Amino acid sequence: MIIGLPKEIKDNEYRVGLTPAGVRALTDAGHRVLVEHSAGEGSGFEDSLYQRAGATLVNSADDVWDEAEMIVKVKEPIAPEYPRMREGQLLFTYLHLAPDHQLTEALLKRKVTGVAYETITDRRGTLPLLTPMSEVAGRMAIQVGAHYLEKMSGGRGILLGGVPGVPAARVVIIGGGVVGTNAAKIAVGMGADVTIIDNNLDRLRELDDIFLSKISTLASSAYMIHDAVSQADLIIGAVLVPGASAPRLVTRNMLKDVADGAVVVDVAVDQGGCVETTHPTTHSDPTYYVEGVLHYCVANMPGAVPRTSTFALTNATLPYALKLANKGFQEAVKSDSGLAAGVNTYAGKLTYEAVALSQGREYAALDQLLS
Repeated sequence: MIIGLPKEIKDNEYRVGLTPAGVRALTDAGHRVLVEHSAGEGSGFEDSLYQRAGATLVNSADDVWDEAEMIVKVKEPIAPEYPRMREGQLLFTYLHLAPDHQLTEALLKRKVTGVAYETITDRRGTLPLLTPMSEVAGRMAIQVGAHYLEKMSGGRGILLGGVPGVPAARVVIIGGGVVGTNAAKIAVGMGADVTIIDNNLDRLRELDDIFLSKISTLASSAYMIHDAVSQADLIIGAVLVPGASAPRLVTRNMLKDVADGAVVVDVAVDQGGCVETTHPTTHSDPTYYVEGVLHYCVANMPGAVPRTSTFALTNATLPYALKLANKGFQEAVKSDSGLAAGVNTYAGKLTYEAVALSQGREYAALDQLLS
């Protein structure tokens, strides 16, 4: 198979879809890998490293997209990349289609086979390709929040851990999954007063055990969320419904009771955000205020630490990329139901039900299309 590795063009996105080691694994398996010139520089991988791994360097993204049968990326294609996609091409990347009608329409119109990292499952039913970036984003959320709580950054002027005689900042984390747990690790480590809200009581018990009662836990309800965020200095949105739009759990009306200069970091922004006032921002223009509350809603947070993120991502994605390349798309998804769960678009049809429900589109079962 011919595999293409284009350079990411999303605002301040420095990750790359494959490390040189990943390219080496694919070329050793007999595949041809086309790498766009300087695709890996943002992550610290020079062109020569890819050449040494057996890749063929090409000068433009058009060359990569034109020739490759499978495109391996990090972030979803943006508007300038839509015309490069072609019928039958396999696109292996994060897609986050639920809130993105424009990209969904482009994939369906061009009949692209879109395999989304974020909906692939493993035997335990977890999301192995979403997990590494959720770990990065969760840990980053606290350091970003601590930065923006500083007065010169627009916040309340509060030190996250406080000092003797002065209370620590109050951090409320909505969602106790991978993002929420990793955020809590850093917040607790920095000495913050941490509360995690989740609708799964068993998960709250697990978190209480994990953190040895160093955090507070709350069962999710509109009343408890409103009460908690009204006292918070830093609010972390960490809710995920796989493939679907995130539920809007923090309303604008709730934010009216939050102190001016408090900070919201909505990590769920890729799926539309779990705060009503969330809209995507970029690393070059990351924040805005609503009701006096500073919002940080960058849709590619791990892009700020691309070297760490690229290694972590390739560790998870490479086995699936190899399976798709070695077996071909149809055989690969027929032999692996978890990989099949990653297929969001195929042959001009929307094949992930949660996305179809979020957008009010027609859903088509992948197994029926393949049969």
